[in-house]
Amino acid sequence: MAATNTRWSAKVKTVSTMPPKGLFTKDAETIARVMARRSVSPKGTGSGVRMIQFLINRAGRTLPAARRRELEKAKRILQGKRIRRPRRR
Repeated sequence: MAATNTRWSAKVKTVSTMPPKGLFTKDAETIARVMARRSVSPKGTGSGVRMIQFLINRAGRTLPAARRRELEKAKRILQGKRIRRPRRR
């Protein structure tokens, strides 16, 4: 049995949310602002945080440290927004 070189994350496919192309190459504030939109994260900011974390996990060691810091900063911004957002009735 030959060992494969593919990761589980390469098989994940979803069309439920589509962040704009090139979004994750921008600054943390822009990433957080776009990911907080209902059109990108329909289930709330937690969904946006999970998408960013998935990107970090999928990139693994190939993600440059500066980019990782920027994405982690965007996650923290989104997590702060999740706390302040009033609940819908």
